[in-house]
Order: sequence, then C-alpha cells, then structure tokens
Amino acid sequence: MAQVPAIVDGRFKLFESHAILIYLACAFPGVADHWYPADLFRRAKINSVLDWHHSNLRRGSATFVLNTVLAPALGLQKNPQAAAEAEKILYASFARIESFWLQGKGRFLLGGLQPSIADLSLVCEIMQLEVLDEKDRNRILGPHKKVMQWVEDTKNATKPHFDEMHAVLFRAKERFQKQRLMEANSDGETSQKSSLRSKM
Repeated sequence: MAQVPAIVDGRFKLFESHAILIYLACAFPGVADHWYPADLFRRAKINSVLDWHHSNLRRGSATFVLNTVLAPALGLQKNPQAAAEAEKILYASFARIESFWLQGKGRFLLGGLQPSIADLSLVCEIMQLEVLDEKDRNRILGPHKKVMQWVEDTKNATKPHFDEMHAVLFRAKERFQKQRLMEANSDGETSQKSSLRSKM
C-alpha cells in the first residue's frame, strides 16, 4: 500500500497508525490497561475518538502544515485557499476536543486519569504545528488553553519517550526557523538596498 507508518512483527505486516496502536496495545503482555482498556465500552469510546481524528483534526493539521511550511520544502506550490480551509477545520477540531472529548474528571481524553492510545494519536497530530511560524502557531493554538494543557499533560505522562519520538520533528522545527530567519534577513537587505537606490 506504500503507506507510512507500517510495522513488521515476525511474519505479520500492518499499516495505518490507529490499527498499529491497537495491535501493539493488545499483542504484547504487560502493556498497561489504560492504553487500550479491556473494558468493551471504554474501547468503543477510544475507537470513536480515533475514527473522528482522521476526518477532523488530521484533515486540518496535515493540510495546514503542508500548505504553509512543507510544500516549498517538498518542491510543491503552497495553496493559500486550502490552508485557510484547513485552519477553520483546526479551530473547529480544537473546540470539539475542548467541549466534548476533554470532559470529565481526568486530564486526558474521555475523562481518563491516564492517557490512552487516543491521547497519543491526537497529541502527535497537534505536534506537527511545532514546525509553523511562531505567530501562526500561537494564533491557532493560543485560544485553546485546555488543549494546550492536555498536550503538556500527555508529554509529561510519556516522558522521556515523547521527546525521543519527536526528535526528528524538533530538528525540522529548528531548520525551518533558521530558514525563516535567513529569508527575513535577506528581505531586509533587499528593502534596504531599494531604499538607498531611491534616495540616490
């Protein structure tokens, strides 16, 4: 299927991130129950979050990042209209997470006291926004304090593995920041030269 992520466990091959998370939570002894509880009703709720994720949060996050940051790096054209539509989906998704999925006594999705595979999947989706310009990231995430706290809680609950797994993303963030700084300096020099020419 040429899909990423994919895993090979012995002779068993599997793709699609949510299917992989469910398999890993069930296939190996000793995986804590909170990741994907044995309770059928709790599992059904987690599955509903995962299904919602693909057609909402993922659609917004992946499309926005692609059409603002990644497209030029991949040799593609940015699509401002697609980015604007994706931003609306992101706002709606964050509002839904805060008003619906983050309800209850716990700090995690579905009122959980500990994170589940749904927390991992959705938080990792939001982490893509780290590569954005700080101004864009703050504009999109800033109004959603509850989402930001939940991201932080999930990071803390999964340390040190969270940072290890996102090391590539953090390196990409650094690279994009340097690139934006160089472009800003270059634009500044160009406008300075234009100003000098007009004065002459």
